[in-house]
Amino acid sequence: MSRVLIIDDEQAVCWSLQRALSHDGHEVATASSAEDGFVEADKLHPDVVVLDVRLPGLDGISALARLRELTHEAPIIVVTAFGNLSTAVRAVEGGAFDYLAKPFDLDQAIDAVNRALQLTRSRGQANTSAAEPIEPEEFIGHSPVMQTVFKRIALVAPTNACVLITGESGTGKELVARAIHRYSSRRDRPFLPVHIAALNPNLVESELFGHVKGAFTGAAQARSGLLALAEGGTVFLDELSDVPVPVQVKLLRTLENQEVTPVGGTQSQPLNIRILSATNRDLAERVAQSHFRNDLYYRLNVFQIHLPPLRDRPEDMQPLAEHFLRRFDPRSLPLLPETLRHLRSLPWFGNVRELRNALEHAAIIARGGPIRAEHIPALGIGTGAQTPAEQLGGLVRRWVDDKVRVADGTAPVDLYELLLNCVEPALLDEVMRRVQENRWVAAQWLGLNRATVRKKLAAHKLFQNHNGDDDKEE
Repeated sequence: MSRVLIIDDEQAVCWSLQRALSHDGHEVATASSAEDGFVEADKLHPDVVVLDVRLPGLDGISALARLRELTHEAPIIVVTAFGNLSTAVRAVEGGAFDYLAKPFDLDQAIDAVNRALQLTRSRGQANTSAAEPIEPEEFIGHSPVMQTVFKRIALVAPTNACVLITGESGTGKELVARAIHRYSSRRDRPFLPVHIAALNPNLVESELFGHVKGAFTGAAQARSGLLALAEGGTVFLDELSDVPVPVQVKLLRTLENQEVTPVGGTQSQPLNIRILSATNRDLAERVAQSHFRNDLYYRLNVFQIHLPPLRDRPEDMQPLAEHFLRRFDPRSLPLLPETLRHLRSLPWFGNVRELRNALEHAAIIARGGPIRAEHIPALGIGTGAQTPAEQLGGLVRRWVDDKVRVADGTAPVDLYELLLNCVEPALLDEVMRRVQENRWVAAQWLGLNRATVRKKLAAHKLFQNHNGDDDKEE
């Protein structure tokens, strides 16, 4: 359970935030002035602070430095109804994690708090005892594609090579990173996950590399960055594509020289860490668009592990589902065959994470009884967030990825013909069935002449018993 302190003189704001955060399981305290906030911070030791700018007595911006001292630099989210450029700059310079303008959407505020808590957890993991072992998490997969993933983890774990882990959201990229660390020679040193998107864009450099005292307004004391906190261990950079371009330059220099220079400092210090990184975006495309440096891309992509989407590994559906159900409710009965068929028929754009959440929902509804298809909730944002064209584009990208991996270092050949031979028969078959096998109408749908349609059907051995000369124009 995390601790959140809200300092705001508007009772409605305090009440709504406290109710929402308490519902999520957090311990929440409120204060209506900066002075009362200091007292609460000293008692609560909050993991994150939500701080209003306009307060009776001492204003929020002036209270930032004192709050950072009392909370051991816990992330502080500044909110104000009177926002302007000067206030925003002063908040960021004072070390605020994020800045929200009133009236803000409650979901927006909760998202900011969750991102701040993620940063707090990252720092906490870095400061735990290096000798404390990481609890292994279940990494389940019987399918051939997952066996390939396991093999690649085993090959790269004993080395110090940088590894780029790719795959859609929810496929388990952090599990791969933890497994690599667990089976490496660094296993007794820290494993530090850093979620780039959770860091304030204006403070990413300070969070990663640290800063010296006086480096910027609010830097009352020197602080080590996240990279230095993982000394001797492994740093996992999640959502790598979100690293700002200016920070990419410094990150590359840090990796090349194995040393880190804090913000505002002139002296470098040696750094012994291994970098594992992950992205669910096409990083090569980001390089082509000049959003990501190609030299850093090649430095981090020494060895790549791609995690397949859940819909491409149907063999793993049953063991994964049964594992999650045992975790959520030990009373759960074995999956019914029709439920398993239903699970395998769904697209799971949220992948294993979405499956886990769906089964937790189902276990609550079933109350220890058999899990039925109707207990599985409608899939969430995964299906609604992508148009059919976007889904098709994603499938094509993954198909190309597979062909590139099969080529194993050599250039793949005949990609156009190979893809056409995969897609064209399905398109022809679907169109012919929809037009009751009328080739003339099918030609109109396809934008081809009838002779071309006839040749393509023959080439793919489709509807061979059909007499094309009997087609009638409609």
